[in-house]
Amino acid sequence: MLKSEENDDTVKKLREEFVAQWGALGSQWGINRTMAQIHALLMTANEPITTDDLMSELEISRGNAHANVKELIAWGLVRTVIRKGERKEFFEAEKDVWEIARTVARERKRREIDPALGVLRECVEKSKGIKTPEAVAFHKQMRALEEFVSFSSRVADQISAMKHGYAIQMVAKLLG
Repeated sequence: MLKSEENDDTVKKLREEFVAQWGALGSQWGINRTMAQIHALLMTANEPITTDDLMSELEISRGNAHANVKELIAWGLVRTVIRKGERKEFFEAEKDVWEIARTVARERKRREIDPALGVLRECVEKSKGIKTPEAVAFHKQMRALEEFVSFSSRVADQISAMKHGYAIQMVAKLLG
């Protein structure tokens, strides 16, 4: 076997390992394993990939591939690429790691933190005037949670808006 073929085989195996691990990691973060694997495959591809390529590489159905690509597009992590003369759609992932992190933070905030914050604010508001010991304790706990989640939400907004270089400088100051 030629050296370049050995290198290609090594990279292929490493990529397969990464795709599998990214899928497992996604599951731990509450993300569909297949969606995370598709993201990993697209993130590490040199060229845009078709649905057929995703199906073949990951051994998944067309419906599964299509649904997960659609969700990745909705998250803003993947985009459709149209190639002149091609009938098939091609897909590519955002490759900039900082942009991926910003996008995930923004989407998780919108999908998870904002609704939780809404519930906490409602609980605080509706329990405000009740004077029983249980209601006072509940209100105090909800208020503390609302303040913390609200603060976290503002921090996430600030971090999501930062450019990579500035964010690194800020973190270096905090850790220094």
